[in-house]
Amino acid sequence: MNTPEKKKVKKLHPRNKHLSSYNFEKLIAIYPVLKKYVIPNKEGEPTINFSDREAVKALNKALLRTYYDIDYWELPSDNLCPPIPGRADYIHYAADILGEAHDGVIPRGRDVHVLDVGVGANCIYPIIGNYEYDWTFVGSELDYQSHKNASEIVRKNNSLRNRVDIRMQFNPINIFKNIIKEGEKFDITICNPPFFRSNQEVMEQTMRKLKNLGNQSDQKPIQNFGGNNSELWCRGGERTFITAMIRESVDYKKQVKWFSTLVSRKDNLKPLELLLGRSGAKEVRIVNMEQGNKITRILAWRF
Repeated sequence: MNTPEKKKVKKLHPRNKHLSSYNFEKLIAIYPVLKKYVIPNKEGEPTINFSDREAVKALNKALLRTYYDIDYWELPSDNLCPPIPGRADYIHYAADILGEAHDGVIPRGRDVHVLDVGVGANCIYPIIGNYEYDWTFVGSELDYQSHKNASEIVRKNNSLRNRVDIRMQFNPINIFKNIIKEGEKFDITICNPPFFRSNQEVMEQTMRKLKNLGNQSDQKPIQNFGGNNSELWCRGGERTFITAMIRESVDYKKQVKWFSTLVSRKDNLKPLELLLGRSGAKEVRIVNMEQGNKITRILAWRF
């Protein structure tokens, strides 16, 4: 199978390991299980069925083993199976933000502390950030099973042990409280907030996605990337969640250099920027990220 890394994926960060098309020959050599999911596309080139969650999971395992030195990575059936190139982009742009305070030199090493709000069962941001920049992570998690699974990923990978601390958030109305300890300092916080306002919105989006992928069925839809309730939706959606994050960030402005979060809905940016202004943010940054035809944004602020 000849799959040279030749085609470029549009607009990914220049340091992203996944700028080129997936080299399935290389990935299968390192993770042979992937082979049974590889199929030809319309041009006869190898790909996978991205509406098949098990195929996506196998691809992720191959990518993590090949590029991030992760030997163990398992997920419960109802947890989010993330697209890794897009997750890597967020880490690289966060690194750029931190680098601006050091004349463009990105700070590396275990003295750089990052808080991942809602780390999820997949633990993907700490995996990438630790490998790429040797950063130390705290990951907060509201869901017990996700906390347990992320902790298991950390425990079973030597590269993550003693470098990633998974903490349980017991109060759903808190974001930083009871996670950031007294006297603890963070260089940046990151977050992929719940996007939807209800489970119904989740299912409607899933149906549209499956239709676009050519998988039409009258049966109950199964999401190819998965996701449990706490990962995908919260009352009020991402604007409500980020609003709460901004308000709470004021209480931790002396312990965190930069706060940040993804913002999927463009029309949420203006009201969030206005809230940051009223909250006393000294600097607000919006970074656009593009993967193919999808555009999302990083909203970052500091006091």
